[in-house]
Amino acid sequence: MKKNKRLLLASMALASLVFLAGCVKTDKKGVPTGEGWVYNYLVEPMGNLITFFAENQGLGFGLAIIVVTLIVRFVIMPLGIYQSWKATYQSEKMNYLKPILGPIQERMKNASSQEEQLAAQQEFFAAQKQYGVSVFGGMGCLPLLIQMPFFTALFYAARHTPGISTAEFMGISLGQPSMILTAVAGILYYAQSMLMQVGMDEEQKKQMQTVAYMNPIMIVIFSWTSPAGVTLYWVVGGMIGLVQQALTNFILKPKVRAKVEEEFKNNPPKPYKSTVKDVTPKASAIIEEKASKKTNRNAGKQRSR
Repeated sequence: MKKNKRLLLASMALASLVFLAGCVKTDKKGVPTGEGWVYNYLVEPMGNLITFFAENQGLGFGLAIIVVTLIVRFVIMPLGIYQSWKATYQSEKMNYLKPILGPIQERMKNASSQEEQLAAQQEFFAAQKQYGVSVFGGMGCLPLLIQMPFFTALFYAARHTPGISTAEFMGISLGQPSMILTAVAGILYYAQSMLMQVGMDEEQKKQMQTVAYMNPIMIVIFSWTSPAGVTLYWVVGGMIGLVQQALTNFILKPKVRAKVEEEFKNNPPKPYKSTVKDVTPKASAIIEEKASKKTNRNAGKQRSR
C-alpha cells in the first residue's frame, strides 16, 4: 500500500515535469519563443539570475548554477524538514502499534479471497483511524513536485541562456550531457534511498525496494538526456538531500521516537475493538455449501435415471 502510494506520487512528479515542459512554447528547433507564463515567470528569471551570478559577480556559470540551486533548496527546505518530521512521526506510531496493526496486515497479505482481503483492509483503515495514524503518512513526493517548476526553468535556462552552452565547469561542458555528472547524480540519489532504509524492519525495506531503485533511475534518465548544467542541479540537490536524510536518521528520528513513547506512556492505547462487519466465509458455512452442492448433484443424477 505504501509502495503503491509512492509510485503514484512519483508518477505525478513525472507528469508535472512533462506538463510544465509542454507549457514552454518553442519553435521547430526547440528554442523557446519567449511566450507563455512558464517562460515569462520561471525560465527567463532563472536565466537572468544565473547570468547575474555568473557575469556580474564573476562566479562563472558552473558556480552560478550551484548558487541558484542552493537558493532553491534552502527555499523549500522548511517543507522538506516538515515532511521528514511528519513521516517519521507517523512511522514511529505505526511501529509502536505494530502488535495491534501487524496481525491485521498479515490477514491482508495472506487473504485467500477478495472478500477476505476487503474485510482486512476495512479493518486496517478502521484501526488506523481509531489510533490516530494517518493512512497516507507523510506528504510523500510533495517537495519533489514543488521542485519541478524550478527544474523546468533551469532545464530551459541551461539550454538557451547565452553563455551556458559554451561554458565549462571543472573541465565539463555545461551545454552537453555529462556521463560523469550523471553517474554521480545516480549514486547520490541511490545512497539517499539506502539511507532512508536505515532502522527499518525487513518488511518495510521490502516495500521500499522499488522506490530505492526507481528514484535513481529517474534521475539518471533526466540527467543523461539533459545538458550538464541541468545535471549539476541534481548533483547539488542530491548532496543536500543526503545530508538532510542523515540529520533525519540520527537526530530527528531519536527525538520523535522519544516523543511517541512519551505520548503512549501518558495515554496508553485502548484495546482495539473491531467495528467492521466480518464478511469472511466461515469454515462451517463452506462445508455446508459443499455438502449442499453434492446433494443437489446426486439428486439430479437420480432424476435423470
